[in-house]
Amino acid sequence: MHEQYLLPGFEAAPIPTDRFFFAIFPDADVARCIEQLALHLRREHGLKAKIHAFERFHVSLHHIGDFVGLPRGLLAMAGEAARAAAVRPPFEIVFDRAMSFVGRPGHHPFVLRGSDGVSALTEFQQALGAAMEKAGFKLRKSHFTPHLTLLYGDRSIAEQLIKPVAWTVREFVLVHSLLDLTQYVPIARWKLLP
Repeated sequence: MHEQYLLPGFEAAPIPTDRFFFAIFPDADVARCIEQLALHLRREHGLKAKIHAFERFHVSLHHIGDFVGLPRGLLAMAGEAARAAAVRPPFEIVFDRAMSFVGRPGHHPFVLRGSDGVSALTEFQQALGAAMEKAGFKLRKSHFTPHLTLLYGDRSIAEQLIKPVAWTVREFVLVHSLLDLTQYVPIARWKLLP
């Protein structure tokens, strides 16, 4: 067995245990419909992977970061950004396609996607990002691909049309994800303008 020695000034960084991100969750009835669709698609394609628990179905908006614990000031900054972005009316999301994203071997995200039915979602995500930057967050520039992950498949599935899944977004959530426990804890919610 090898021992590892750390040189002064080169201490091992703590391994993150906590992830924070903004997300949108479908209501329980829609989540149950998504669960039934996921079961059907998994059977149709012969996928062996476990479907996400219906209460974990969500659309990620912005990843804030991975940390050890809750960073000081994060809630205040997130609240400032969220209040600024929430001054918008509710909007509809429509997912009308299912497909796999490229993933690591044997671990392909199988997701719901949308065409025209995600334009309001994209606008909201951009507005939230601008509000986050104004509140002091340093965001990585990346392309937003609106999607909802159903499962991680053992192989890639080509895009296919599905019966549309739709719901009206009335709120968004700051989520605390306990890494390696697949547990999501909503810490705060913001309602969109009525």
